[in-house]
Amino acid sequence: MPQASIREVAKRAGVSVGTVSNVLNRPDLVAEETRVRVLSAIDELGFVRNESARRLRQGPPARSRAFGVLIEDVANPYYTDVAQGAESALNAEGVDVIWCTSNGSADKEHRALELLVEQRVAGVLITPIGLGDDRLARLHAQGMAVVVLDRHQHPADVCSARVDHVAGGEIAVDHLLRLGHDRIAFVTGGPDSDPARERRDGAVRALARAGGRELVSVVEATMTATAGQQAARRLLDMAPAPSAVFCANDLLAIGVINELLRYGVKVPEEIAVIGYDDIELAATAAVPLTTVRQPRHELGRAGARLALAEAREGVDHRHRHVVLTPELIIRNSG
Repeated sequence: MPQASIREVAKRAGVSVGTVSNVLNRPDLVAEETRVRVLSAIDELGFVRNESARRLRQGPPARSRAFGVLIEDVANPYYTDVAQGAESALNAEGVDVIWCTSNGSADKEHRALELLVEQRVAGVLITPIGLGDDRLARLHAQGMAVVVLDRHQHPADVCSARVDHVAGGEIAVDHLLRLGHDRIAFVTGGPDSDPARERRDGAVRALARAGGRELVSVVEATMTATAGQQAARRLLDMAPAPSAVFCANDLLAIGVINELLRYGVKVPEEIAVIGYDDIELAATAAVPLTTVRQPRHELGRAGARLALAEAREGVDHRHRHVVLTPELIIRNSG
């Protein structure tokens, strides 16, 4: 479908061409109701302005034009490590960073993106919850570079950087199988996100190669240490209890270990535990945690490089996808 013109957007929204220009360039000068009407017209008509390409071609923004980093959960050390990696790479290029969090809410993600648009950031790195093609097109139309972090499934027209979580799940369970475990449980929590689902897929694949053993899943409401404690009690109620547990992140694994110890279960002699992420707390847990290390800072830096490249290259930019490989870190828990 041919791209709409700025005049067509103005006509659809019932405003002047100058008002559309202000929405795109100086949204702070436009009333909220008018701005929403213009942005809706942009979405409906699929308008992509040449000005966006011109602004992107200008190269990295001045220090006053920051990049946004929108992460899912600021309380999770994994996400803060990723954001810090991105921030360090952007700061090295003379660019400041605005941090936002969605807390797993699509509505809050939408509000955070609106805030970043109002701040006229040059781009955003995001671990998305509800980012769809329409929303992505609007961000691009407003001249923003967009990079999706840590998601295998994402809108097509966007750069991405992620970790191969299927390989991570295989790495964890292959290790447990080598130790002789054949009753393995997978503990996860929260929404069925891409990373957690892919880790389970990798675990299932490893078990299938070993002869079709079944992976028992325990799903909690969140992926916190408290949820791990609750999962441990459910694991101990199973008959028979698993001999090993693979947790979708380190916080869950630390909670599982703490609760097993409280019940007098020896880790790893009676139940082995493996986490995922290798956050700082993993090495200092009551039983130092065997885990699958994600290159968290490198993931953030890779995303930052993609965002900067898009800002420099403008219409000549070709979207790229970076996939990093995790590694097993063996400690005492399994």
